[in-house]
Amino acid sequence: MKRIFAEWPTLAVAMVCYGSWAAALMMAGSVPAFVWAPILIVTITWHSSLQHEALHGHPFAGAAANESLAFPALGLFVPYRRFRTLHLSHHRDPNLTDPYDDPESFYLDPARWQNMAWPLQRLLAVNNTLAGRLVLGPAIALALFWRRDLAAIVRADRQVAAAWLIHLGALAPVIALVSLSGVPLWAYALCAYAGMGLLMLRTFLEHQAHHLARCRTVVIEDRGPLALLFLNNNFHVVHHVHADAPWYDLPRLYRQKRDWYLQLNGGYRYRSYGEVIRRYAFRTKEAVPHPFYRSADG
Repeated sequence: MKRIFAEWPTLAVAMVCYGSWAAALMMAGSVPAFVWAPILIVTITWHSSLQHEALHGHPFAGAAANESLAFPALGLFVPYRRFRTLHLSHHRDPNLTDPYDDPESFYLDPARWQNMAWPLQRLLAVNNTLAGRLVLGPAIALALFWRRDLAAIVRADRQVAAAWLIHLGALAPVIALVSLSGVPLWAYALCAYAGMGLLMLRTFLEHQAHHLARCRTVVIEDRGPLALLFLNNNFHVVHHVHADAPWYDLPRLYRQKRDWYLQLNGGYRYRSYGEVIRRYAFRTKEAVPHPFYRSADG
């Protein structure tokens, strides 16, 4: 019971998130789309942040209870259990940014890059600008993710198949409620896509290629609305050091040892998301091929 009281911020986020999402659906028949659509986009993004908190063990002690809290698939496209499996694999810090071993890496094996057709290279280069990532990123990420998961299911990977079957159950109440509202399913799908794009503002430069694993994870010293939307994952180096710490503790942990964290990650820091947008809206942060990766035959 003490834990539940301590975790009231996460429970409050869940209540406000689901309540705002439901309110947007209910008002859709009586107000213009420019009112309800942004609310849906933000709440879908926020729900993804809530799922991230759940897979790291909050607010409840049991994995089943946390999965239940984040169960409805507001974002449509990615099964929660696949997100959990892949993200926990991402937390093996020595593999961060590896084109093969880090499932969240946007880098490619240089040998693979050299063998790509020029139009695909250009597409991926645009995807390494912030504007490109917000617009194209979800489509590129989902295409790769779905292709890998389909191949796993064809190989009779029961874990992946089970995750997708459970996802169908998580989709059912969402689609049912959307169908009863004034929001067309195609419009809701666009909002879900935009929500995933907004989430990529957070993931855009969370990690950089670096010889030292400890210098690969960023901190963005933002305490504004975007920090709340992303549940303080802008303090990302703190999250990787203390993956079991709840989101509301991350700013405090950072304040207590700010110099230590900045020394740890080699000063990989930005003042705010505004700085990130100004720097990289239409400029690539880095090249797509991993600068330090050497393939086995390379």
